Amino acid sequence: MREFLFANVIPLNLAKFTSFYLIFVGVLIGIIAILPTIFPGTELFVKNFWLLFGFLAGITFIAYLLVDIGIKKDPEVGIMAIMGSIAVKMIFCMAFVLIYSIKEKGLGVVFLVNFFSLYLLFSAFEIYCLLRNLRHQNLK
Repeated sequence: MREFLFANVIPLNLAKFTSFYLIFVGVLIGIIAILPTIFPGTELFVKNFWLLFGFLAGITFIAYLLVDIGIKKDPEVGIMAIMGSIAVKMIFCMAFVLIYSIKEKGLGVVFLVNFFSLYLLFSAFEIYCLLRNLRHQNLK
């Protein structure tokens, strides 16, 4: 039964991941552009939201690249590459929040909602793509 469920799962090479990632980022940008018209008069985003968005989008792509390189080099060490990319991503995100809080003199609820919602969305997409690749390796 398991072989039947995952038989059609195609692993994501870097070109496919990049195309899916750009589509995902485009959909997020579309949703973000529509939200102010749905909720007029409400402060939904921080002043430097696009900087935050670009940072999280870039660091997620770099983390996936690190994992992809690690898995292709040695599949046995793939889990270490995954854990390392998660740690690198978390450290860079904590540094970003620290620098942002020093520069903007405090964090507001809007920033926290913006940051964590984007962080979770990008992380969920990255994990989905990684699981897709790992699932393919288990079927071999």
